[in-house]
Amino acid sequence: MITHFIICSTLLNNSSDKNQPEITTALDNLKGKTEEIPCVVGDEHVWTKEIRYQLSIFTFSQPDLLNKAILASVAARREWDLKPIQDRAQVLFKAADIISGPKRAEILAKTMIGQGKTVVQAEIDAAAELIDFFRFNAKHSIEVECQQPLDSDGSTNTMLYRGLEGFVAAVAPFNFTAIGGNLAGTPALMGNVVLWKPSDTAMSASYAVYNVLRESGLPPNIIQFVPADGPVFGDTITSSEHLAGINFTGSVPTFKRLWKQVAQNLDTYKNFPRVAGECGGKNFHFVHKSADVQSVVTGTIRSAFEYGGQKCSACSRMYVPDSLWPQIKQGLLDIHKKLKVGNPVEDWSTFFSAVIDDKSFARIKKWLDHAKSSPNLNIIAGGNCDDKKGYFVEPTIIETTDPQDAIMAEEIFGPVLSVYVYPEKDYLDVLHLIDNTSPYALTGAVFSLDKNVVEEAAKVLRNAAGNYYVNDKSTGSIVAQQPFGGARASGTNDKPGGPHYVLRWTSPQVVKTTHIPLRDWKYPYMG
Repeated sequence: MITHFIICSTLLNNSSDKNQPEITTALDNLKGKTEEIPCVVGDEHVWTKEIRYQLSIFTFSQPDLLNKAILASVAARREWDLKPIQDRAQVLFKAADIISGPKRAEILAKTMIGQGKTVVQAEIDAAAELIDFFRFNAKHSIEVECQQPLDSDGSTNTMLYRGLEGFVAAVAPFNFTAIGGNLAGTPALMGNVVLWKPSDTAMSASYAVYNVLRESGLPPNIIQFVPADGPVFGDTITSSEHLAGINFTGSVPTFKRLWKQVAQNLDTYKNFPRVAGECGGKNFHFVHKSADVQSVVTGTIRSAFEYGGQKCSACSRMYVPDSLWPQIKQGLLDIHKKLKVGNPVEDWSTFFSAVIDDKSFARIKKWLDHAKSSPNLNIIAGGNCDDKKGYFVEPTIIETTDPQDAIMAEEIFGPVLSVYVYPEKDYLDVLHLIDNTSPYALTGAVFSLDKNVVEEAAKVLRNAAGNYYVNDKSTGSIVAQQPFGGARASGTNDKPGGPHYVLRWTSPQVVKTTHIPLRDWKYPYMG
């Protein structure tokens, strides 16, 4: 049983029915209940003998069931791909309406309970972002079909935006309900059939989103909902001749494993599979002496510690000039004392809850132990963790004298912020240091009121972040405003949330229709 925070047996004593009656009612309705979640292949709900646990029981698939799902999907692909894009888009438009209305409270509650999010973080994710993904991607799909090639005298040209020939495997993470919906929903929107593997620790909310899609008119077999053991799923999809694409968000090792398996099996496939992945980051805040101190402090607190640092974009390393460090340090410590870590369902003043599971807790604890034992590192706030009643980690701020320490380079994915204080005159060297310290390149922020410094930083850090912020925190990208993704070890930078993302899941066909018959085989110059 995952016990990253206890909810099923507790009362919602401190939540306010006056402020949010729907969400508190939904949370109360889930209290003490066990939800069993099957694999869904077509309309068949399959219950296996193998059971895993989140906060709700769910069964997971075996290779034979996955292969059944693949064949059922491929059989349904042609009819779905031939359906007009406007009809497919209506499924996502309707799903967005349902999530924004009658199912909003349920999906938020399941995200809070299953993934340990506060009500604000759940609203940002499972409502606002997911709704935006569905609506904007549906809009982009209709618009892209209007983008047609030029005609010429005597002929017309048409671009058909076909789905990929085969199936797309969507591998979703735990930390954003919206990501799972997007990873599966967008390829389906573009005429593909999808095997959706939800995260073990985001099962309940993901299943709720899947049911909304079906309720919105998505036919059976277009998206197969297949909870599965990760290696079993990876081995099965990459060995299938029908694999057409992988849409992935998760760890670098897992993504590399899938990519290698695809490469090893290239001769098996009918096509070269599309492989898209987002793998996290070691995101930075660079502070110049001209920065607004209050903006730096509040932005860094939010970026580093919201949702316990379990965001791909969370600030994990910070570079501060020695002239501003006393003010910034004091500001961070003042807010740090006020941060409440606890149960976000019982107490809505909680800033963040426990980390997602025992593996995450053990990984973060290892870094805290490293900080306590290293002569280069000094914990100035937090540093403790406790797994007696849940996987709780204190928000931790560490000062380092070594900017190349591993804690400044490797992803932690927890509420741990490392700070390097540099001589203010060396800011240009520090910019190059930031660019070369970590293999990741997802998000980063530059705080400076000096336009020349902002321009210098933009040139040096041009390839250091796929989402780059000036005088703002490194988290909080919004669909259609800041399409999200990074390169280097952070992934393939396909920018979900942008207008071009839908093209990733199409195999266009150009049709030339000639209206004037060709009568002579000779070219004019031959006369």
